Amino acid sequence: MKIHGLGLLVVVMLVAGAAGSLGGAGGVLVPGVGGVAGVSGDGGVGVGLVSAIGPPGEAASAFRAEWPVAEPHVLLRAFAAPPTAFAAGHRGIDIAADPDEQVVAPAAGVVTYAAVVVDRPVVSIDHGNGFVSSLEPVTAVVSLGQTVVAGQPIGSVAVWSHCAVSCIHYGVRLDGQYVSPMLVLASVPRAVLLPIGGG
Repeated sequence: MKIHGLGLLVVVMLVAGAAGSLGGAGGVLVPGVGGVAGVSGDGGVGVGLVSAIGPPGEAASAFRAEWPVAEPHVLLRAFAAPPTAFAAGHRGIDIAADPDEQVVAPAAGVVTYAAVVVDRPVVSIDHGNGFVSSLEPVTAVVSLGQTVVAGQPIGSVAVWSHCAVSCIHYGVRLDGQYVSPMLVLASVPRAVLLPIGGG
């Protein structure tokens, strides 16, 4: 697999076995996901440990977030950056989550939105330094302007048809631009990058 525009190989370690076999590994279960954020894929690969997402850059390295729902963290759909601002893409990640499951703040910040957008309830948190998290569908127990700390309950998973099974959609913006949440999640292992050809 190749990271677009970087000329680098991404090493993705495949792990055999069921979801429970990765307990404590700090990884993400990806059942049949054909590619990861910014990576070209060739179809489902069974269950894999996502160990390479791409270089985070200085800004993303300075911001660390927690998973908004409890383990196991099963990634149903990866981040897919749109080619232009208004083009199709997937501006976040979908994580399997049970209906009414508790959702927590990924990091400390101030609630900037806690209401319904079209057909689903959304909670957004401004973490400062240009970082904003948005989580949906979340039936909020927090209110606009409320200060939250990392891991604090902010609501519960509501019903929404975005995923084939119940899920939470987690998006992260940096200075108004969507970035892959996988770059800021503290428990995701760093990328293993190798140059293509010539060393």
